Amino acid sequence: MSSTIISYKNHRFPPQVISHTVWLYFRFPFSLRLIEEMLVERGIVVSYETIRRGGRKFGAAYAKQLRRKKPSRKDICHLDEVVISIGGRSH
Repeated sequence: MSSTIISYKNHRFPPQVISHTVWLYFRFPFSLRLIEEMLVERGIVVSYETIRRGGRKFGAAYAKQLRRKKPSRKDICHLDEVVISIGGRSH
């Protein structure tokens, strides 16, 4: 299997800014204009349309990489093995 390499060639913003905006847009229920305001607070002037285009261009590649990541053994939590003591009795 070949891994998909995301190319940021010929883009105005550095890869860190592009990846952060795409991550914010797809990870949280933020609007494009809210992400635009968040970036302006950090000193990055970008339009909401640029964020939308970045999401369309890079969003599928990010999602594919996230789906391919296998969970580690530490990510598993078995709720049926939890024991708490209430009033000296184990439950």
